[in-house]
Amino acid sequence: MKSIEIDDDLYAFIASQTKHIGESASEILRRLLLPEDGEIKGASNASLPDESVQSTKVPVAATTTANASAQKAEAKPVTKPVAKAAPKATVAKAPVTKSPAAKSTTAAKAPVKKDVVAPVVTEIENHNKDDIVGMVSQDALSTFTKRVDQFLFILSAAHKLNSDTFENVKSIIGKNRTYFATSKEALLENGSSTNPKAIPNSPFWVVTNNNTAKKVNMLEQVLRTLGYQPDVVETVVSRFAPEGK
Repeated sequence: MKSIEIDDDLYAFIASQTKHIGESASEILRRLLLPEDGEIKGASNASLPDESVQSTKVPVAATTTANASAQKAEAKPVTKPVAKAAPKATVAKAPVTKSPAAKSTTAAKAPVKKDVVAPVVTEIENHNKDDIVGMVSQDALSTFTKRVDQFLFILSAAHKLNSDTFENVKSIIGKNRTYFATSKEALLENGSSTNPKAIPNSPFWVVTNNNTAKKVNMLEQVLRTLGYQPDVVETVVSRFAPEGK
């Protein structure tokens, strides 16, 4: 048996022509170059999957001996027929037409109305809260000896129960001064002799240099602004100043 030296690409081509495991390079070349001899006895007619072909190694001795028939085989270009892929089937889409019923349904649709945003309920609207009545009890007020401390206690309770809307009490103002603010300086700039005091447990300040009647008036406006019912306002104010003075 003669041995020949072949290039890598020719070796790869010979290996790709393997029909069954164990087929030698000589058998492959004989089948390709001498078809008149017929198929190698015992060869299978079924082609192996690509993975099997690629994993099969065909033993070829690498020697320097030249073989005339091998050189002839190398010179002859051998191409493997490539099966053309079947053209993809195309499905013609039928034209979509609207039925008369669909048109009438579309025409019968009522016009879409834009969402109507409900008006924001402000603190001026009354509500049925009476929570402050329980918090501002006569016993709680009696713990303070000074009227100004009772005044600040009621405002602190109102803020605690209405912290989200208490900001609106800043709209309560006098002729020449501001009654509520978030800083002492703001009250001093908008009035003289205001004697600002901080409302406990809140970021707000209030003027306190006024008599009891004025304090009663301020409490009434605060509670109404926060939305309390008239009877609740009257109850709280009467506990602060039973005589209204």
